[in-house]
Amino acid sequence: MMTNNQLTEAIERYLSGQMDKEELARFDELRREDADIDMKIAEHQQFLGILKQYRERVELVDRLNAIHAEIDVHELVEEMTSHPSWVVRMWRQHHSKISVAASIAIFAMLATMFFTGYFGGQPKYRELREEIGRVKQSTAQLNLKTNALQRQINGSPKKHMLPGNYKGSGFALSSDGYIVTNYHVIGSRYDSVYVQTASGDSYRVKVVYTEPQYDVAILKIDDSSFKGLPALPYSFKKSKSDLGERVYTIGYSEGDSPVVDQGYLSSANGYQGDSAAYRVSIPVNPGNSGGPLVNSKGSIIGIVSGKQTQTEGASYAVKTGYLYKALQNVPQDSLSDKVTMSNKNTLSNLNRVQQIKKLQNYVFMVRVY
Repeated sequence: MMTNNQLTEAIERYLSGQMDKEELARFDELRREDADIDMKIAEHQQFLGILKQYRERVELVDRLNAIHAEIDVHELVEEMTSHPSWVVRMWRQHHSKISVAASIAIFAMLATMFFTGYFGGQPKYRELREEIGRVKQSTAQLNLKTNALQRQINGSPKKHMLPGNYKGSGFALSSDGYIVTNYHVIGSRYDSVYVQTASGDSYRVKVVYTEPQYDVAILKIDDSSFKGLPALPYSFKKSKSDLGERVYTIGYSEGDSPVVDQGYLSSANGYQGDSAAYRVSIPVNPGNSGGPLVNSKGSIIGIVSGKQTQTEGASYAVKTGYLYKALQNVPQDSLSDKVTMSNKNTLSNLNRVQQIKKLQNYVFMVRVY
């Protein structure tokens, strides 16, 4: 068993390509078998990437400072004020320095425009929280008042909710009302949050914990009318999933009924190489954020979070390994009960249709006010 220092040293040698073939094969096998080690490697790789970006930035600043130091500003001012052809002489004497500085400035500007999605007219990565317009809210409010008498006559126990400011999806972590969704669905400014079931029942929830780094938010149903859920039929997969694996998701991307979409796992990393997410070839839309990404065995492998706006079917999901990590970071005084993740899976021997019939009862629409 390796100590932390030995593991860190092994990871550095692994990432820098210093291992021989035999040692590399053993370490790859260890990485596949131990999800914690795999996660540490991904985090170390991300840390090295940040260090590289910082080093490149420092080098760029040093280069610009060196160029600036080489240019005699006072001499340029004198040339500009004393001679009519100062532009020509300045260019002849300093064109190499000016060209380098201008090239760097233009490159920085173009890079900023590219990564902010300027050339595409909109950002390349889009979070799938759905913003609901005021007109739609007003219409829904009018419909609720118009149908109030009919609901009273029918004796419906359901709580009919207004659309809210934002809408997303979420799914149960435990039968006693703990739910997970994306942090960006909730955000940092909200008055209240509700969840709604596929059958139309709505419950007020409290936000227990948020982890912006992993885009995870933990909610808890805080409503006297909630009587609990049956035992969860699905498990949560902590280890890595395989490329090409068939997956599907359930979310509230259209109206008040759950929508099912299917596809396959297309990359072990997310947007711009994010090691905390998968890339999935699956069609998703606003409202899907926070929904479960499920494999063919009925195990949840991720939380749907976003998509590329300029690539058809390129979507992303936070890996469930980082959901486990977020749960470990929740302060104990924030939890009324310990969240016990289900490790039993009763969906594995069912076909897709049968899986969805059971699973949809544990997937919620999340409304943020």
